[in-house]
Amino acid sequence: MKSNVLPIPDEIHAAYQQGEAAIKALFERQAELIRVLEARVQALEDQIAKNSQNSSKPPSSDGLTKPAPKSLRQASGKTSGGQRGHTGHRLEPVEKAEHIEVHPVTHCGQCHADLSGVESGQVEKRQVFDLPLMTLEVTEHQAEVKTCRLCGYVNHGEFPVDVTQPTQYGPRVRAQMVYFNIYHFIPLERTAEIISELYQQPVSDGTVFAAAVELAEQVAPNNEQLKEYLGETEKPVHFDETGARVNGHLEWLHSASTEQVTYYAIHPKRGSEAMDDIDILPGRTGWSIHDAWQPYLSYINAKHGLCNAHLIRELVFLIERYTQQWAKDFLALLLNMKQTVDIAKSQGQVSLSERRVAAFEQDYDWIVECGERANPPPVRPTGQRGRLNQSPARNLLDRLIDHQDKVMAFVYDFDVPFDNNLAERDIRMVKVQQKVSGGFRSGDGANVFCQVRSYISTARKNGQHVQDVLYQAFRGTPYLPHHSCSGG
Repeated sequence: MKSNVLPIPDEIHAAYQQGEAAIKALFERQAELIRVLEARVQALEDQIAKNSQNSSKPPSSDGLTKPAPKSLRQASGKTSGGQRGHTGHRLEPVEKAEHIEVHPVTHCGQCHADLSGVESGQVEKRQVFDLPLMTLEVTEHQAEVKTCRLCGYVNHGEFPVDVTQPTQYGPRVRAQMVYFNIYHFIPLERTAEIISELYQQPVSDGTVFAAAVELAEQVAPNNEQLKEYLGETEKPVHFDETGARVNGHLEWLHSASTEQVTYYAIHPKRGSEAMDDIDILPGRTGWSIHDAWQPYLSYINAKHGLCNAHLIRELVFLIERYTQQWAKDFLALLLNMKQTVDIAKSQGQVSLSERRVAAFEQDYDWIVECGERANPPPVRPTGQRGRLNQSPARNLLDRLIDHQDKVMAFVYDFDVPFDNNLAERDIRMVKVQQKVSGGFRSGDGANVFCQVRSYISTARKNGQHVQDVLYQAFRGTPYLPHHSCSGG
């Protein structure tokens, strides 16, 4: 009889006739089948129960049945909306307008007397801010040609280095092409349509892509400096990766970032092979923040800090699905540690007292021990080989035991962030591009996107206007943050 098939009546009758030992063996086989099916049902129900608030699944996977928000933040006590003393923003009038339209009063609104000869005592002003009709301005460059009277040599004047074709688009309009296409994720064809509509000048999608390729070439040397900076800096660097379709195949877009710098790279692989080729993590000795994926942890020279936002979601899942008291206690401890560190930082402290840290470590160990008692490791059946399947609770407990120093890194060192949300914010824009376009047509297109997005994201983090830095790059002087040059 197969172990995954219910016994038929004849098999039950045969076991009955063979005696107690045969009946016992039959029941043991059925009990094992029930255990296997229970585990499968539990795994399937767990998978269905996962959402963006209790797992690492993205919010887009929630579909139309989004879970109700369950914020773990404590109420601040502030009223909603703008706070007292907050400086508002509105459209402010200018002192001198480019155009003035006077609307005269010619007759009295009550008695209809003629007022055309009466001087106005005052005027009421209202200003309308609008765009002028936009057209492209054409600058013609003329290089003189002169023949030397003495030797007969024909001399040609030199065009500017960026004027290379009989007709070409200038740096500002090309910057706008890249601005729409790569910064706002508008597809090539629609970007060409926008430029054509705005400036009454037909533009092809090939022209838009050529502009993106040129800009990627201009900023590539700067991005190499950013990559070197991320590999060497002692500041915490955040790492993450996400799948991306390239020419119909699944590849992986990797990000490395700080509060001031972003670097993207596309690679066919997800794990250590890709990380070695990108060559940021292999040389790091400072803090590296990530989601505890094993390939990140394999770089032993770096100091590792784990994303506690991921940990919170896993704890919430265990609380909801398995009613694990230790998970509830650990979640409370984690939030208490974060609040304590945040208060200490706001008070100008640079670290917690040794006594306070020791108390947190003691609570950590005690809660994990309670979790171990409630979730003992599985017992290997006789003769079974391979890795044993463990419950989600046991898997998480093993990680908490093995990586306590990495979970509590933000407690030990105030420079370490509590979570990896910075990397997730940088990755999120890439996912938006995937939703709009569905993927990249080629590896070259993916690499162009990574180069330009690295440049734009870094500039924005440093308070730069996107169109300004795109224009600078087309003029041959791309923006580069000063700290990435100094290695600080």
